[in-house]
Amino acid sequence: MLVLGLDPGLALSGYALIGGRAGALELVEAGCLRTPAGMAHEQRLAQLAREWRALLGSRQPAAIAVERLFVGRNLRTALPVAEARGVLLCGVAEAALPLHTYGPSEVKQAVSGNGAASKQQVARMVRLLLRGAVVPGPDDVTDACAVAICHHHAAGTRRAIAAQVAR
Repeated sequence: MLVLGLDPGLALSGYALIGGRAGALELVEAGCLRTPAGMAHEQRLAQLAREWRALLGSRQPAAIAVERLFVGRNLRTALPVAEARGVLLCGVAEAALPLHTYGPSEVKQAVSGNGAASKQQVARMVRLLLRGAVVPGPDDVTDACAVAICHHHAAGTRRAIAAQVAR
């Protein structure tokens, strides 16, 4: 199953296409969609939408996984991230792909076994779970990998439960 993990942002949106099965996950592709800081805000959102549609159009993921937005104390950064997330989710809906969302602690728990894991712990476990794959780019790409891995784990658990219930 191919899962496209997404870490939305206005300047950088990390993405990671993860394939395989439990115990044998592989990083198929990963990177960032970027918008220039000097560009008008609405133009950045439009560029992000175009790049996201192009990415979705050239890949065939079975599902999209995204982390729920965490709003801390800094609303000045949370609002542009929320707007970028909305643009990306609209693209998911247009592509008619299944969307799965996970909270930050769910992602950390699924990847590292600790819902309060540090970014470094999550990054180390992402590399281990992807069998030593080099994750290109900034933390946004590693976060996208973690979200995709989380969905792989969750989907596997749901399949196992469904198989037991069907017996």
